[in-house]
Amino acid sequence: MKKHNFSAGPSILPQEVLLKASEAIMDFDNSGLSLIEISHRSKQFVDVMENARALVLELMGLEGKGYKALFLQGGASTQFLMVALNLLEKRAGYLNTGAWSQKAIKEAKKLDDIYEVASSENANFNYIPKGYDIPLDYDYFHCTSNNTIFGTQIKDFPKCEIPMVCDMSSDIFSRKLDFTQFDLIYAGAQKNMGPAGTTLVVVKEDILGKVSRDIPSIMDYKIHIKQGSMFNTPPVFAVYTSMLTLEWLKRMGGIAGIEVENEKKARIMYSEIDLNPLFKGFAAKEDRSHMNATFNLINDNLKDTFETMLKEAGISGVNGHRSVGGYRASMYNALPLDSVKVLVEVMSELESKA
Repeated sequence: MKKHNFSAGPSILPQEVLLKASEAIMDFDNSGLSLIEISHRSKQFVDVMENARALVLELMGLEGKGYKALFLQGGASTQFLMVALNLLEKRAGYLNTGAWSQKAIKEAKKLDDIYEVASSENANFNYIPKGYDIPLDYDYFHCTSNNTIFGTQIKDFPKCEIPMVCDMSSDIFSRKLDFTQFDLIYAGAQKNMGPAGTTLVVVKEDILGKVSRDIPSIMDYKIHIKQGSMFNTPPVFAVYTSMLTLEWLKRMGGIAGIEVENEKKARIMYSEIDLNPLFKGFAAKEDRSHMNATFNLINDNLKDTFETMLKEAGISGVNGHRSVGGYRASMYNALPLDSVKVLVEVMSELESKA
């Protein structure tokens, strides 16, 4: 039977996207060739890349506002360094809200001085810091919108008078935002957009070209913009499947439409966590992520029973990260509401057995 896929990533994709992507592997666009055999310079694939980049800006409401969308390689981990190479001249401010923020800080520190504007490490990152100051003389401010491991999410972004950079790897396209408040957004595809292998970067062009260092060509956003994300051979399958997912999202009513579904899933999930005496949520309630619900069993003696029930119900990918333990239900865009209901039913049934 088809599993209920709560994996934190690589994660669930829409069934219609998987079907069309699999067909393209065998025969792309009735060409008699596989998608992964055709030249990335062919008109067929150039059209895919251009469509994918245009859909990103359309869905975010950034068309005609000075932004460019890029599909690059190396994951968000490469962006930790690439952001700093392109934007860091003297000093930058970073909000430390978890493992991925820490990695971004570590890479940026290789180039210059980095200042932690605030951190939630004192409580194992179970909340989002608030009320911090962002120095105006810094080159940029960096934050992570959603923390996959700890299950926290920024609900209100700071008013920022310097360029704001955001790692949106685990909640990209999941909720309405004023995307013009960000000067650079990056996100690994493998949570909400496509398979692992490509990374989305959305950058406002006028923030580039202001550092004095000689940036290696492969790490230079301006070169990738000039080459239309074709400076080197792009990951054709990942870009194509991301394009299909963006088209699916547009048919679903865009970001506004999917946000309604995501709120329903989160509401049902957190209601069970709060009402069921066998479970306890990990993240502070006001900062709970709509993408990753983290929770623990209060009585470890029920662990084997609960996990047997999960397996029998066809539920996959709910084990928590080792940093937190317990369980994590990742409810990305393509996860059906019915899957959340099945998980909640299992949790409720466990209470009746205890």
